[in-house]
Amino acid sequence: MKGAFKHPLRVGARLIWLTGELMWSAARFIPCVLFRSGGSLFEARARWLQAACRRVLQIFNPHIQAKGPIPSLGLLVSNHLSYLDILLLGSLTPSVFVAKREVANWPVFGWFARLAGTMFADRERRAQVGPLTRQLRTALDQEVLVVLFPEGTSSDGRSILPFKSALLEPATMSPHPLSASSITYELADGDAAEEVCYWKDMSFIPHLLNLLSKGRVHISVDFCRVCRGPANRKELATQLRAEVFKLRRQQSPSLA
Repeated sequence: MKGAFKHPLRVGARLIWLTGELMWSAARFIPCVLFRSGGSLFEARARWLQAACRRVLQIFNPHIQAKGPIPSLGLLVSNHLSYLDILLLGSLTPSVFVAKREVANWPVFGWFARLAGTMFADRERRAQVGPLTRQLRTALDQEVLVVLFPEGTSSDGRSILPFKSALLEPATMSPHPLSASSITYELADGDAAEEVCYWKDMSFIPHLLNLLSKGRVHISVDFCRVCRGPANRKELATQLRAEVFKLRRQQSPSLA
């Protein structure tokens, strides 16, 4: 919150901007999704989300460096650092996301996530994994890009947590393309690990207000296609984590 007190005019202006963009995006949902002229509901929601993400991401004054082939369908796995990850990836390519259950209850953003067709994972309830896996398979079969953060939670970016394999089952049983990405953030006027990354016991509103006070967020995201590997989901999780780790080392060789 210190940044919000240091730059109150910047934060106030950006909050007004954010409110306007959210209202614009909500209004566009009806013609873009409910009254779409063609295509699947998954595809319409993904394209609506892309337009919304592009506009909202600009509020954070990003400098984005993207490398590698940006996927348009199949399954994309990525490391997970912040709620900005969704704005970033969603802005680069039409996407449907898998998010943790808590996101559905976030103020305003949870409502937008539900509008966008986000699939919510509750890993504490094993009985919920089966229905979610079927949802994920349906989305893949309709040729949209599904974005999954297999770490299961966000981190400070200093390492890549072990990948959870439960939701990778559809990828072992389908011909859909597999891709991996690695995201890193930098701040010229702050500590990205504490002020961009959203992890441990941070509270959403204070974190957002502080982030809105920053001058510019530098973002690096690298993509790669993944050759289809083992049919066993646990082995696939290991392979995909290795691919993300490789991309991350290319971005920041000094990081473990």
